[in-house]
Amino acid sequence: MEEKLRQQTHINPNCIKIVLYGPESTGKSTLAKSLAAYYDTVYVEEFSRIYAEAKAKENLELTKDDVLPIAIGQLFLENEQLKKANNLLICDTDLLETKVYSEWYYDGFCPKQVEKHAYQNSYDLYFLTYINTPWEKDGIRDQPEQRLQIFNKFEHELVAAKKKYVLLKGSFESRLSCCKTHINELLKHTI
Repeated sequence: MEEKLRQQTHINPNCIKIVLYGPESTGKSTLAKSLAAYYDTVYVEEFSRIYAEAKAKENLELTKDDVLPIAIGQLFLENEQLKKANNLLICDTDLLETKVYSEWYYDGFCPKQVEKHAYQNSYDLYFLTYINTPWEKDGIRDQPEQRLQIFNKFEHELVAAKKKYVLLKGSFESRLSCCKTHINELLKHTI
Protein backbone atom coordinates (compact mmCIF):
# COMPACT_ATOMS: atom_id res chain seq x y z
CA MET A 1 0.00 0.00 0.00
CA GLU A 2 2.75 2.44 0.97
CA GLU A 3 4.47 1.97 -2.39
CA LYS A 4 1.30 3.03 -4.22
CA LEU A 5 1.40 6.44 -2.49
CA ARG A 6 5.06 7.13 -3.15
CA GLN A 7 6.43 9.10 -6.07
CA GLN A 8 8.61 7.06 -8.39
CA THR A 9 11.65 9.33 -8.21
CA HIS A 10 13.73 7.09 -10.49
CA ILE A 11 11.36 7.92 -13.37
CA ASN A 12 12.52 11.10 -15.11
CA PRO A 13 14.56 12.23 -12.06
CA ASN A 14 15.43 15.71 -13.38
CA CYS A 15 11.86 16.61 -14.25
CA ILE A 16 10.48 19.74 -12.57
CA LYS A 17 7.14 19.07 -10.92
CA ILE A 18 4.68 21.82 -10.17
CA VAL A 19 1.26 21.56 -8.52
CA LEU A 20 -1.84 23.62 -9.13
CA TYR A 21 -3.42 23.57 -5.70
CA GLY A 22 -6.46 25.17 -4.15
CA PRO A 23 -10.22 25.07 -3.68
CA GLU A 24 -12.65 23.83 -6.28
CA SER A 25 -13.67 26.14 -9.11
CA THR A 26 -10.52 28.28 -9.00
CA GLY A 27 -9.20 27.49 -12.48
CA LYS A 28 -6.65 24.77 -11.72
CA SER A 29 -7.63 22.41 -14.53
CA THR A 30 -7.77 25.17 -17.12
CA LEU A 31 -4.33 26.38 -16.05
CA ALA A 32 -2.92 22.83 -16.08
CA LYS A 33 -4.08 22.23 -19.65
CA SER A 34 -2.82 25.64 -20.83
CA LEU A 35 0.58 25.25 -19.20
CA ALA A 36 1.03 21.73 -20.53
CA ALA A 37 0.22 22.95 -24.05
CA TYR A 38 2.53 25.97 -23.73
CA TYR A 39 5.48 23.87 -22.52
CA ASP A 40 4.69 20.95 -24.84
CA THR A 41 4.46 18.50 -21.96
CA VAL A 42 1.81 16.48 -20.19
CA TYR A 43 -0.28 17.20 -17.14
CA VAL A 44 -1.74 14.99 -14.43
CA GLU A 45 -5.50 15.10 -14.22
CA GLU A 46 -7.34 15.40 -10.93
CA PHE A 47 -8.18 11.77 -10.18
CA SER A 48 -10.72 12.66 -7.50
CA ARG A 49 -12.92 14.27 -10.18
CA ILE A 50 -12.76 11.16 -12.38
CA TYR A 51 -13.53 8.98 -9.36
CA ALA A 52 -16.38 11.19 -8.07
CA GLU A 53 -18.00 11.40 -11.50
CA ALA A 54 -17.93 7.61 -11.80
CA LYS A 55 -19.60 7.23 -8.40
CA ALA A 56 -22.18 9.91 -9.24
CA LYS A 57 -23.20 7.97 -12.36
CA GLU A 58 -24.09 5.11 -10.01
CA ASN A 59 -25.93 7.50 -7.65
CA LEU A 60 -23.32 6.90 -4.96
CA GLU A 61 -21.80 9.53 -2.70
CA LEU A 62 -18.17 9.75 -1.72
CA THR A 63 -17.31 8.54 1.78
CA LYS A 64 -14.16 8.48 3.86
CA ASP A 65 -13.54 4.96 2.51
CA ASP A 66 -12.91 6.56 -0.89
CA VAL A 67 -9.99 8.74 0.27
CA LEU A 68 -7.34 6.03 0.02
CA PRO A 69 -8.40 4.81 -3.46
CA ILE A 70 -8.46 8.44 -4.64
CA ALA A 71 -4.95 9.04 -3.29
CA ILE A 72 -3.65 5.83 -4.89
CA GLY A 73 -5.27 6.78 -8.19
CA GLN A 74 -3.74 10.25 -8.08
CA LEU A 75 -0.22 8.90 -7.56
CA PHE A 76 -0.72 6.27 -10.22
CA LEU A 77 -1.66 8.97 -12.75
CA GLU A 78 1.27 11.14 -11.67
CA ASN A 79 3.81 8.34 -11.99
CA GLU A 80 2.42 7.33 -15.40
CA GLN A 81 2.48 10.89 -16.74
CA LEU A 82 6.01 11.37 -15.43
CA LYS A 83 7.11 8.75 -17.95
CA LYS A 84 5.72 10.93 -20.77
CA ALA A 85 6.79 14.36 -19.50
CA ASN A 86 9.67 16.31 -20.99
CA ASN A 87 11.54 18.28 -18.31
CA LEU A 88 8.32 19.59 -16.73
CA LEU A 89 5.27 17.90 -15.22
CA ILE A 90 2.14 19.88 -14.39
CA CYS A 91 0.01 18.33 -11.62
CA ASP A 92 -3.63 19.37 -11.31
CA THR A 93 -3.58 18.44 -7.59
CA ASP A 94 -1.55 16.26 -5.23
CA LEU A 95 -1.92 14.28 -2.03
CA LEU A 96 -1.78 17.40 0.12
CA GLU A 97 -4.97 18.55 -1.60
CA THR A 98 -6.48 15.10 -1.04
CA LYS A 99 -5.60 15.46 2.65
CA VAL A 100 -7.24 18.87 2.90
CA TYR A 101 -10.46 17.69 1.30
CA SER A 102 -10.53 14.50 3.36
CA GLU A 103 -10.23 16.45 6.61
CA TRP A 104 -12.73 19.06 5.39
CA TYR A 105 -15.47 16.61 4.45
CA TYR A 106 -14.87 13.87 7.03
CA ASP A 107 -14.51 15.75 10.32
CA GLY A 108 -10.71 15.84 10.39
CA PHE A 109 -10.26 12.28 9.12
CA CYS A 110 -7.43 11.43 6.74
CA PRO A 111 -5.78 8.00 6.39
CA LYS A 112 -2.38 8.13 8.07
CA GLN A 113 -0.55 6.81 5.02
CA VAL A 114 -2.11 9.54 2.84
CA GLU A 115 -1.06 12.21 5.33
CA LYS A 116 2.46 10.76 5.53
CA HIS A 117 2.98 10.84 1.76
CA ALA A 118 1.25 14.21 1.39
CA TYR A 119 4.16 15.62 3.37
CA GLN A 120 6.89 13.36 1.97
CA ASN A 121 6.22 13.59 -1.75
CA SER A 122 8.20 16.38 -3.33
CA TYR A 123 7.35 19.12 -5.83
CA ASP A 124 9.39 22.08 -6.99
CA LEU A 125 6.63 24.65 -6.63
CA TYR A 126 2.96 24.99 -5.73
CA PHE A 127 0.62 27.52 -7.30
CA LEU A 128 -2.14 28.28 -4.79
CA THR A 129 -5.24 29.45 -6.66
CA TYR A 130 -7.29 32.16 -4.96
CA ILE A 131 -11.09 32.23 -4.93
CA ASN A 132 -11.61 35.39 -7.00
CA THR A 133 -12.78 33.33 -9.98
CA PRO A 134 -16.50 32.88 -10.70
CA TRP A 135 -18.07 29.82 -9.10
CA GLU A 136 -19.03 27.25 -11.73
CA LYS A 137 -21.63 24.75 -10.60
CA ASP A 138 -21.33 21.20 -11.83
CA GLY A 139 -22.38 17.82 -10.53
CA ILE A 140 -19.34 17.52 -8.25
CA ARG A 141 -18.65 20.98 -6.80
CA ASP A 142 -20.79 21.68 -3.78
CA GLN A 143 -19.61 24.42 -1.42
CA PRO A 144 -19.62 27.87 -3.01
CA GLU A 145 -20.48 29.62 0.26
CA GLN A 146 -17.44 28.24 2.09
CA ARG A 147 -14.76 29.13 -0.42
CA LEU A 148 -12.82 31.49 1.85
CA GLN A 149 -12.73 29.04 4.75
CA ILE A 150 -11.47 26.21 2.59
CA PHE A 151 -8.96 28.49 0.86
CA ASN A 152 -7.56 29.37 4.30
CA LYS A 153 -7.28 25.64 5.10
CA PHE A 154 -5.40 25.06 1.85
CA GLU A 155 -2.93 27.83 2.58
CA HIS A 156 -2.50 26.70 6.18
CA GLU A 157 -1.55 23.21 4.98
CA LEU A 158 1.08 24.59 2.59
CA VAL A 159 2.65 26.57 5.40
CA ALA A 160 2.47 23.65 7.85
CA ALA A 161 4.08 21.33 5.30
CA LYS A 162 6.76 23.95 4.50
CA LYS A 163 5.96 23.82 0.79
CA LYS A 164 7.23 26.56 -1.53
CA TYR A 165 4.26 28.31 -3.14
CA VAL A 166 3.09 31.30 -5.14
CA LEU A 167 -0.40 32.77 -4.67
CA LEU A 168 -2.33 33.23 -7.92
CA LYS A 169 -4.96 35.98 -8.05
CA GLY A 170 -6.53 38.02 -10.80
CA SER A 171 -7.60 37.10 -14.30
CA PHE A 172 -6.78 33.86 -16.05
CA GLU A 173 -4.25 35.71 -18.20
CA SER A 174 -2.45 37.19 -15.21
CA ARG A 175 -2.39 33.82 -13.46
CA LEU A 176 -1.02 32.12 -16.56
CA SER A 177 1.64 34.80 -16.96
CA CYS A 178 2.67 34.47 -13.31
CA CYS A 179 2.97 30.69 -13.67
CA LYS A 180 5.12 31.03 -16.78
CA THR A 181 7.44 33.51 -15.07
CA HIS A 182 8.06 31.16 -12.14
CA ILE A 183 8.29 28.02 -14.26
CA ASN A 184 10.75 29.68 -16.64
CA GLU A 185 12.92 30.58 -13.67
CA LEU A 186 12.89 26.97 -12.48
CA LEU A 187 13.71 25.71 -15.97
CA LYS A 188 16.74 28.04 -16.21
CA HIS A 189 18.33 26.22 -13.31
CA THR A 190 17.82 22.74 -14.72
CA ILE A 191 18.85 23.14 -18.36
